Amino acid sequence: MKLGALLTALEKRTALPPDWLEREVGNIASDSRKVKPGSLFVAVRGFHSDGHQFISQAKKQGAMAIIAENSGGVKDADAVPIILVPDSRLALARLATVFYGHPSQRLKLIGITGTKGKTTTSYLVKSIIEAAGHTTGLIGTIDYRIGSTVYPAPNTTPESLDLQRLLREMVDAGAAYCVMEVSSHALALGRTNGCVFEAAVFTNLQQDHLDFHQDKEAYFQAKLLLFIGLAPDKTAVVNVDDAASPEIIQRKKTPIYTFGISGQADIHPLGNIGHTISGLAFSVQTPKGVLDVESPLVGQFNVYNILAAIGAGFALGFTLDVIAEGIKGMKAVPGRMEKVDEGQPFGVVVDYAHTEDSLASLLEAVRAMAKARIITVFGCGGDRDRTKRPKMGAVAVKGSDVIIVTSDNPRSENPLDIISEIETGMTGGMKITSPDTEPLAVSEKKPYYVIPDRHEAVAAAVRMARPGDVVVLAGKGHEDYQIIGEMKIPFDDRETAREEIRKRQGSSARS
Repeated sequence: MKLGALLTALEKRTALPPDWLEREVGNIASDSRKVKPGSLFVAVRGFHSDGHQFISQAKKQGAMAIIAENSGGVKDADAVPIILVPDSRLALARLATVFYGHPSQRLKLIGITGTKGKTTTSYLVKSIIEAAGHTTGLIGTIDYRIGSTVYPAPNTTPESLDLQRLLREMVDAGAAYCVMEVSSHALALGRTNGCVFEAAVFTNLQQDHLDFHQDKEAYFQAKLLLFIGLAPDKTAVVNVDDAASPEIIQRKKTPIYTFGISGQADIHPLGNIGHTISGLAFSVQTPKGVLDVESPLVGQFNVYNILAAIGAGFALGFTLDVIAEGIKGMKAVPGRMEKVDEGQPFGVVVDYAHTEDSLASLLEAVRAMAKARIITVFGCGGDRDRTKRPKMGAVAVKGSDVIIVTSDNPRSENPLDIISEIETGMTGGMKITSPDTEPLAVSEKKPYYVIPDRHEAVAAAVRMARPGDVVVLAGKGHEDYQIIGEMKIPFDDRETAREEIRKRQGSSARS
């Protein structure tokens, strides 16, 4: 693409001589290490480094031009001009959209935002679209999917350059739809600028990511951007039971489907909701008639996810039959209420719950299924919102019978410091020194153990589980690693649990 055609995406920039506008741009890069001859390098300020510091390196590697907010101390040169813009991150999103041919205009793009439920709702919507016979892409926390091709997901919502490239790949692969989790980070940082959404779904708003947004209001205002940016002929799907919904509805001047448990919602359950270990069964009142739902998913929070997916299905014009088929066909989401079954006489559930609200919902769902005790293993991530740590400790004590506090992804923090902050909220608990010590039955307080090594914590939970108990491994879900310091170490709650269950079964067989 010619540089002049590409630069039409930018409203404000320094001018270039006409002959430069005719030069070809081979690719766009925001990482100087990916610059090659013919690249247009966009210097973006990141959280850990500033791309302006690498302008000189980009020039040496063959960049044909630089987009930046300042020269980074490097002198401009006729051969490699530095084109100044007010906001290089915004410029990157707009340039990427033009470079990849406005791919979201050739797809029906569904954006899902909220604190909880984004991933499961996205899988449900994807299943509905596929039940209608369409090829669809998926972008989210677990991975990015284009047909049978799966990419790892470094971010819930990719950086703008990667996002537009993915959408372009979906178009080229024949996808007609894309379901995308849209994080508050992505909205605040403008990663989705240039995307045209067919529908936007709001699941709920709870405290999270305050390390980035500073307060809950800023967090909400970031999510609100998805709905403010919807075109007048596009549809919003909103959880009317959430306290944040009135402002979304007020600011959104286009068609809306509301969903919720209450009868005031456009989409709501009728009568009793059947909860069993096998899944959910209930009827739903909708603007298009009654829909009978059967789903292998479990828990009250998944009722909300299913209702949200029904709204998205209506926004896309699908029939009741197609929506019902898609919901029934979505068997499970990796790391979301995922069961580990090696034939053991107790349950093991792995879930990504990493906020106090999501942990409370998880434990409530497990309580409806557990025949005996709930043994919860959890921790909190380092270098993240510290205010939720004691709150999660309190929730774990309230919803569990036995608790093991351990490490999550401690990152640069000392795991013991994180655990100490969690313990300040566990006033209803009684600390037990050894995991092999049975707590006194006469105590009114819930027993809890501190085992910083997560592998050992999972092993201890498996050892102490009795028939009918459910072991809940919370916080990491689908993740197959732990971040300790700057190292990403292989670790998977699911595989660790399987290994420990087999050890226990082998030991029982030998005895």
